[in-house]
Amino acid sequence: MRKTLLVTLAAVLVAGAAFAELQTVQVGGELRIRANYYMNTFTSPGAARLRWPALAGFNTLSARPIGTFGGIGNGIGILSPFAWDSEGNDLDYVEQRTRLNVKADFTNEVSAFIELDSYDIWGEDFRSNWITGADARSVSVDDVEVYQAYIEANEMWGLPLRARIGRQELSFGSQWLVGVNDKNQGPWGLSFDALRLTYATDVFSVDAWAAELAEAGVTEEDGDVWFYGVYGSYKGLENITIDAYWMWVRDARSLNDTNFIWFVEWLEDWFGVDDYDVTNIHTVGLRGAGTIGAFDFEAEAAYQWGDAGQVGFLFKPFLYGDDEADYDSWALNLELGYTFDMAWQPRVYLGAAYLGGEDNRDISWFEWWWPFDRPEASVSFNRLFSNWEYSKFIDFTDLSNVLIYRGGVSAMPTESVKLELNVSYFEADAEFDSPVYFDFGRFRIPIAPALSFWTDSNDSDLGWEVELVATYNYSEDLSFQAGWSHLFTGDGLADGNFNSLNGLLFNGGSDSDDADYLWVETKLAF
Repeated sequence: MRKTLLVTLAAVLVAGAAFAELQTVQVGGELRIRANYYMNTFTSPGAARLRWPALAGFNTLSARPIGTFGGIGNGIGILSPFAWDSEGNDLDYVEQRTRLNVKADFTNEVSAFIELDSYDIWGEDFRSNWITGADARSVSVDDVEVYQAYIEANEMWGLPLRARIGRQELSFGSQWLVGVNDKNQGPWGLSFDALRLTYATDVFSVDAWAAELAEAGVTEEDGDVWFYGVYGSYKGLENITIDAYWMWVRDARSLNDTNFIWFVEWLEDWFGVDDYDVTNIHTVGLRGAGTIGAFDFEAEAAYQWGDAGQVGFLFKPFLYGDDEADYDSWALNLELGYTFDMAWQPRVYLGAAYLGGEDNRDISWFEWWWPFDRPEASVSFNRLFSNWEYSKFIDFTDLSNVLIYRGGVSAMPTESVKLELNVSYFEADAEFDSPVYFDFGRFRIPIAPALSFWTDSNDSDLGWEVELVATYNYSEDLSFQAGWSHLFTGDGLADGNFNSLNGLLFNGGSDSDDADYLWVETKLAF
């Protein structure tokens, strides 16, 4: 049904083009199929496993602001999607992304582009109850989406100015902070409903955009989420690009947590609680990249500041979160490579990354005892819309609160075959000191829940990862890839730290076994 819809829509678009005076019409697309196999990685069954349970709907750690999966807000405790446990079930599945696009050029300056996208897991749309003949496909979700649909005008008013209006991909620099999301293991892309202006010459270019990320409703005065930015690139140096940028995410969704009688509301105003500002994330950065002889380099630094209302709202040891939480973090990404002028063209590289973290989940005895203490949120660097995946296990383009050290070598035995070996080490920037506990099955039970200041020092060592990848370009359109990654689980990963979901998701296993990930992928682009 979905494939039929894709073909039908493409035919309609092409047929409709006949009624307009067009210069050219192009049809393209992509098929990407990947088989995945994880060992000793994720919890099962279910997406997350309890590590620190709650009791009677309350956080077991009195006065301690755990964050995303803790507190009175959900009454569950701390969850982790990871296990690092050979006793659990392995995970295997095949996923497929199907894309079909049509580009219509009306003049040399005016064009339109429409792209449809479908993401599927093999078997989800089959009449699986073959014993009885029942067809369960009627309850499946039709996930064909309009991935891109925009109008483009070039050389506006005789200037090197381009305007692109509509749903579109945004990609800048190395895609460290804003990209198309195709590096994520799940092959779903990322597009924005946006207006983008580009002024580009041979020496420099400037992009400015405004994108709406969420709509609160047409009757809502505010409450929307917007993404603004300016990105400039200078290319006046041979084989070197220098970038500078400013980005701003404004989230105006209301976060007021309570709705009591007027007197309580008056008291909240008097004491300055339950008063969350609009969430604002400002990010400025510099980037330099290019080649100098046989050397290639990538260097980028960013600073982030603003009001972290959405994050502070999550840190509720009782009724109120941290309504004064701020963004105040640095991030750095470096890579230096060298390609040898010899057979197989071997390239070696070294890299490092720093994504600033913060963990205020630990409290002192005085903070625990003093009833008027207001715990602080833990606000780490926000990766925004990154297309960098540093790890096949703990990073889904949202890893933060971490230091990363990388190195590797690649070679091309033939023009169509590329072999890679990558080694990475991960270390928590601000580790989570867990309460003193004992293990009870999959649970970790605090010995003295009320005494939440009683903790053990955690380890910052998240582990080592070794990766082997082979890519075969059968033709210009068709490629095959196979890879294997092995994670040597560190104590800081087994015991648990907050590193994923931009430092808000707990990565804590029920054991400390190493993990493996194998994949095979084929991709056809036309």
